Amino acid sequence: MEVERAPIEGLKIVRLKLREDDRGFFVERFRSSTFAAEGLPGGFLQDNHSRSQPGVLRGLHYQHAPPQGKLVGVTRGRIWDVAVDIRPESATFGESFGLELNDNNGLLLWIPPGFAHGFCVLGDSPADVVYKATSEYNPASDEGILWSDPELAIDWPITSPSLSERDRSLQSFQQYKGLAMERRG
Repeated sequence: MEVERAPIEGLKIVRLKLREDDRGFFVERFRSSTFAAEGLPGGFLQDNHSRSQPGVLRGLHYQHAPPQGKLVGVTRGRIWDVAVDIRPESATFGESFGLELNDNNGLLLWIPPGFAHGFCVLGDSPADVVYKATSEYNPASDEGILWSDPELAIDWPITSPSLSERDRSLQSFQQYKGLAMERRG
């Protein structure tokens, strides 16, 4: 396993070592001691698995209390995974980072607390996204930012995604900034 920094402070790309032969492959996706040695958390509290059809976009979601860190990977299909820095005190506040995660490239994305997260399914097959979270889901603090907000200007590789009703009506980044200022009090 190799860990490299992404362009936004705190985000990290984890390169897994696939052991392949004519039968298939084996990969170790998580080991607490290895993660600790790389400065990543080892105490995840929840595992999640979603399956999304081609053309689906989910996000941009975040949880504010307690904020969640996520270790995101794909076990089937392909996605474009996006993290947006929503830490008001950060030098990269409002910046985003995206990369392809798929069932063959052996990549995971570590998204620390203080980021919004979303993804869209690439290609013609469903995608299974599996992620570990550093805190348990709290429905009372589950929020999001509109995926197509012009201020964020995310370069999504999809133009007319299939969205949930919730994701269609998420707040703007401007609204998020006002809410974040209120919470900082």
